[in-house]
Amino acid sequence: MAAHCQVTGVGPQYGYNVSHSHRRTKRRFDPNIQKKRYWVPSLGRHVTLNLSVKGIKTIDARGIDTVIAELIQKGEKV
Repeated sequence: MAAHCQVTGVGPQYGYNVSHSHRRTKRRFDPNIQKKRYWVPSLGRHVTLNLSVKGIKTIDARGIDTVIAELIQKGEKV
């Protein structure tokens, strides 16, 4: 599963592990991506999305129809 949210667009960020002696090694901060299935009344079918938790909260606040309409307008495959 790709580590990108389809609604917010958040992806992995990069940084360092810093030891006690202050040596730095590369690391990756992955977002909390969940696979979520929604019923979309305007399309008349279920849609499965890869979402961060913030993306799930966005859908709860604005509604699935609004968010799906914006994804289709951006050209995202739904």
